[in-house]
Amino acid sequence: MITTDITLLIQVVNMIVLMFLLNGVLYKPIRKIIQERSEKLQGMQGEISDFEKNANLRQEEVDAKMAKASGKAKRALDSARADAQAAGDEKLSAIKAEAESGKESKLAEIRSQIEDARTSLQSNIDGFAGEMASKILGRSL
Repeated sequence: MITTDITLLIQVVNMIVLMFLLNGVLYKPIRKIIQERSEKLQGMQGEISDFEKNANLRQEEVDAKMAKASGKAKRALDSARADAQAAGDEKLSAIKAEAESGKESKLAEIRSQIEDARTSLQSNIDGFAGEMASKILGRSL
């Protein structure tokens, strides 16, 4: 059973003293450490947020520069292709003109050969006609 004598009062005083001692020696320092850790974590969260913002800004800058460089490279490539196409077209037209002039000269040469053959055949036509008539008639004319 519980008796209410002086030991109960000593135990109560002992508990109160122990509470104050533990509070001063153990609980307050632990609370202080927990509070400091919490403040430090909040500070780190703010720094992390700032770093993320800076990283995003730099990434956007890099993306913009890459897009600009890509556009510049595309324009340079298109320009080079257009120059190559123009040079190819120019060379092709020169080759066509050369082929056309060669064709015209060969046609003129062939026409002159045909005309020469025609004049030589015209000059010999009377002789051929006489020979054919003699072969057909079987006697000389």
